[in-house]
Amino acid sequence: MEQVLQFLQELSENNNREWFNENRKRYEESREKILFLTDIFINEIRKFDSEIPLISPKDCIFRIFRDVRFSKDKRPYKTNFGSFIAKGGRKSENAGYYFHIEPGGSFIGGGIYMPQAGPLKAIRNHIEEHPDEFLAIINDPNFKAFFPEMMDHKLKTAPRGVDKNHPYIDLLRYKSFAFSSPVKKEILLSGKYVETCVNAYRELHKVNAFLNEALNDF
Repeated sequence: MEQVLQFLQELSENNNREWFNENRKRYEESREKILFLTDIFINEIRKFDSEIPLISPKDCIFRIFRDVRFSKDKRPYKTNFGSFIAKGGRKSENAGYYFHIEPGGSFIGGGIYMPQAGPLKAIRNHIEEHPDEFLAIINDPNFKAFFPEMMDHKLKTAPRGVDKNHPYIDLLRYKSFAFSSPVKKEILLSGKYVETCVNAYRELHKVNAFLNEALNDF
């Protein structure tokens, strides 16, 4: 993984097509390592989450090429690798498991990020109907050891149709139900990285099951 981090670091300093083409072999070697790691995680996650199918790692890994058509930032390449493991792969609207490798910014996480209006409403309704169940999951000490809180991505006011004095308004204001936990370089480069991620994913499974149940109802 040291070679992957080194490639990404140099890419961040030389984010142009000429450099990338000269180092394409290094990119391909790094990508193969991420695909291999994704495959390991798929098989490990399937041991406790039966909703995850035997999906190809290539369907989970995100492209390194940036879409710059509508962006002021014209750098052509991302400076990270990431994979989202869920039923349907990286394009899935289901809750799933994510890992992100980037020099100085690696993390693991999952849940569901920025769902569309319909699924988002279904999740909020499900939380309204089962608030104690959801709170018990995210406040469990074993869960909070990995994921202390949800990503801070929420409305400033109450969602449309929801009373601002609703007893669970703090939960219902969220626009994403996603969690993340930073990974230090020492862990990433150690033999404990896979074990650390799998243990976190095992806890995350409880949230994903809750969220996907809401989406199944939708």
